[in-house]
Amino acid sequence: MEPTCAQVGLGSRTGRIVLAAATLGTAMALLDSTVVNVALRRIGEDLDASLGDLQWVSNGYLLSLASLTLLGGSLGDRFGRRRIFVLGVLGFALTSVACGLAPTAPVLIAARVAQGAAAALLTPGSLAMIQGTFAPDDRPRAIGAWSGLGSVATAVGPFLGGWLVQTASWRWVFLINLPLAALTLLAARAVPETRDPDAVRGFDVVGAVLGSVALGGITYALIEWTALPGAALLALVVGLLAAVAFGLQERRSRHPMLPLSLFGSRQFSAANAMTLLTYAALGGVLFFVVLQLQTVSGLGPLEAGVATLPITVVMVLLAGRGGALAARIGPRLPMTFGPLLCAVGTLLLTRVGADLVYWRDVGLPLTVFGLGLALLVAPLTAAVLAAAPDHHAGVASGINNAVARAGSLLAVAALPLLVGLSGEDYQAAGALDDGYRAAMLWCAGLLAAGGVVSYLTIRNPEQPRRRQAVGAPS
Repeated sequence: MEPTCAQVGLGSRTGRIVLAAATLGTAMALLDSTVVNVALRRIGEDLDASLGDLQWVSNGYLLSLASLTLLGGSLGDRFGRRRIFVLGVLGFALTSVACGLAPTAPVLIAARVAQGAAAALLTPGSLAMIQGTFAPDDRPRAIGAWSGLGSVATAVGPFLGGWLVQTASWRWVFLINLPLAALTLLAARAVPETRDPDAVRGFDVVGAVLGSVALGGITYALIEWTALPGAALLALVVGLLAAVAFGLQERRSRHPMLPLSLFGSRQFSAANAMTLLTYAALGGVLFFVVLQLQTVSGLGPLEAGVATLPITVVMVLLAGRGGALAARIGPRLPMTFGPLLCAVGTLLLTRVGADLVYWRDVGLPLTVFGLGLALLVAPLTAAVLAAAPDHHAGVASGINNAVARAGSLLAVAALPLLVGLSGEDYQAAGALDDGYRAAMLWCAGLLAAGGVVSYLTIRNPEQPRRRQAVGAPS
């Protein structure tokens, strides 16, 4: 007889199925947030899109994902994490078809927004299923495996996207989600249902709307500041006012989408601050590197994708060990040195240009970057969940996912403005080259700041070292 929820072992049949379903679902959502990057240039050419359009193709997905992930986590806690996860997978498959068949840039952007909304249902549910199913002693290893494989999906995105674009069409970047969704649904059939027994019956609809308006307004302002300064200024004001109203709403709501009480934990607040900085840099690096490799270095989509393989290889080999290391010594040092290593790799990436020497300009920097990711990803996720009560696993996961997507969203929106890129500059080697180097410096600064934040604010759990060595929860 299989153990009940919160007692399942990682090596049990139920444990393997839960981990497979959670990993497949998260990988599908994460893959689609990065796989599109390598296809952006072809999408722009095929649909006659501007740089702003391409930013929205990326950010439309991130906007709805970041805005609604908190609501998705709350829905899972209330109605069942497996149930909401399955609904998200189904919605993701349908909206992926809409993206793959989009005839114009505005239609593609609208479909990407809908796809992000579906991802907001499945992403927090995947981690909450792990937290609510596995026995406490097995959670760090399960989270390490989940986060490592999810990061591999993020890293393999440019490679897979390049292969699909070059051998078939950019449309297959979206249509490839159909078989992945089918596998996820098949695995999810055997996942036990978990929910928060104390979940409230109401939902913070006002908070969800205000959060979406805040992120949407600020994102629009950053993307359109050069092309439509008047509209961008208005959007910025609306976005900032909505952000203030969102904070007030969450403070007074009887059933807030974002329970501010969770931020009473210094560890939870610090880990999310580090998440914002680190994932902003990650989103910026992945957005710019594949454009630089194609427009300036002259690589095709497949070659540009293959060039990023060092991240994938390092994550496959070492992500699980990063989680095990954090279980032994605590999360503080891995979460400090991981971002710093990523910052070093990002600085080395500034050498990518017209005269490309692969091992020096791409291979070595991305290997260093991958080592940093392998160190930080699992400890970061475990630290966030360990700082929140188990019955708030869905909400805690949703907050951390929302923060990560918001970081990537704002970076992709802001960096082109900060480095002076707009219009058709993504197709002009001279303009993109200068902007790319400046963007890498910004990303390296964000990563270094993430490492400093971790060192100053993250604390290791006060537990005997012997228990940590066998995977006691932090």
